[in-house]
Amino acid sequence: MPLERARADEPLSAIGWLSNVVEAPKTVVPPNLPQAKAVDDVARSATPASVVTTTLGAPSRDAVGLVPSSVTGIPLRFWGTTSSKALAAALSDLRPDLPPPLAELMRRLLLAELAPPIDSSNDDILFRARVDELLALGALDQAKALLDRADPGTAALFQRWFDVSLLTGEEDAACTRMLRQPDLSPTYPARIFCMARAGDWDAANLTLNTAKALDVMTPAEDALMARFLDPELFEREAPLPTPTRVTPLNFRMHEAIGEPLSLSALPNAFAFAALSENGGWKPRITAAERLARTGAILPSRLLAIYTERQPAASGGVWDRVDAVQAFEAALRARDPNAVAAQLPAAVRAMRRAGLEPALASMFGEALLGLPLLDPVREDATRLALLSPAYEAAANSDTISADTPALWRAVARGDVATIGEVAQSGNLDALEGAVAAAFTAAGPASDLEPMIKNGNLGLATLKAVKMMEDGASADPLALENGLRTLRHLGFADIARRMALYALITRPRS
Repeated sequence: MPLERARADEPLSAIGWLSNVVEAPKTVVPPNLPQAKAVDDVARSATPASVVTTTLGAPSRDAVGLVPSSVTGIPLRFWGTTSSKALAAALSDLRPDLPPPLAELMRRLLLAELAPPIDSSNDDILFRARVDELLALGALDQAKALLDRADPGTAALFQRWFDVSLLTGEEDAACTRMLRQPDLSPTYPARIFCMARAGDWDAANLTLNTAKALDVMTPAEDALMARFLDPELFEREAPLPTPTRVTPLNFRMHEAIGEPLSLSALPNAFAFAALSENGGWKPRITAAERLARTGAILPSRLLAIYTERQPAASGGVWDRVDAVQAFEAALRARDPNAVAAQLPAAVRAMRRAGLEPALASMFGEALLGLPLLDPVREDATRLALLSPAYEAAANSDTISADTPALWRAVARGDVATIGEVAQSGNLDALEGAVAAAFTAAGPASDLEPMIKNGNLGLATLKAVKMMEDGASADPLALENGLRTLRHLGFADIARRMALYALITRPRS
């Protein structure tokens, strides 16, 4: 039997910047809207239907993932008896700029195929929360892949899928589906946008006039739509004011009328829109750097953008591009003198921009086995230990002789040596917390009952929350978070997070 839609006054998402592209139907009879042109893949009507049907007994979207449990190593019953709302609340409580090791763990969890929570329902509460967390991180490719796998056929999921498509440059496909599937009940701005994208300008203008007559759009929406449909009429007028709430839909329309909005104050997901090769090189670099900091894109993608051409200016971003290009050339040549000349500048430039972990992922492993001059061994040590090849680095000749024993022991997972270092009494609060995390047995005491009851997922999210401030985290919280991750089987992430905290801490 069909399931009723959410009421009109219920929010579709906890994310405030999503476009309102679908709406719950009103009890009044809908107006007779113009039909879109019958061209290939465009529907003949945008008139909303009154209900959305869902097949009872269909597989839960909360169980949908991209990577099976057999690959991730995460237990299938990871969520235990924790309610969907509790898991969703824990996800929404996390910072969008997690330290790289924790961001990697979150992506692993969010994309995993796991048994749904015990109270899973057609509301898809956990699935929506997983998608929203990926959007908060700026991981749009992964969010879209997850939505595609689940089929975004409900209003709440289509809202997310449509906006991701706008930001990834796939708005034509999203509009095609919207116009083909009127049961999604698109709002007037979304219909007008999609009719115009389909080339049906007459229907779009008529729909705008209908919306004006019904007084169902705000003055700001009305002004933006009018310029979007006929920008030449407003060529001599001042630009529109920046919207108080920027959504992907009005972001794209501002771009279309030649009044693009600044990305600097917008959430991470909007930076993805600037990665398009149709944009300028500098905006693409800036966007890629922002997304690389949160792990939303691979460092290799940032490197590819860095090396597209030679910088024609200096200062700021151009100094980073120049330094990374010169360092990469030195590494390719495997010239110790050239590496010694270029490595310090690359490390300093990227560290100042918060991109040293990204630089480590790009080149840390390539430094292993390379003859290095002593003056650059400290920088090489940092990059190698921050890279995925941290354990091999700790056992190589690349590491500086005066590397702290704790760093080397953590990288090796050598608990005995960590204990010996702790007993020396020469550790500060942060180092002591890391040492205790690797020598004490069991998880954080306040999370132990949760774990014993099988609620591994919630315990993991709580542990991530403890450490989300990175090297600035409270030492006891860092210790408890690391202990819990190790106990839950995330030893690799725990070691990488410990190294990240030790290496990137502010220097005295």
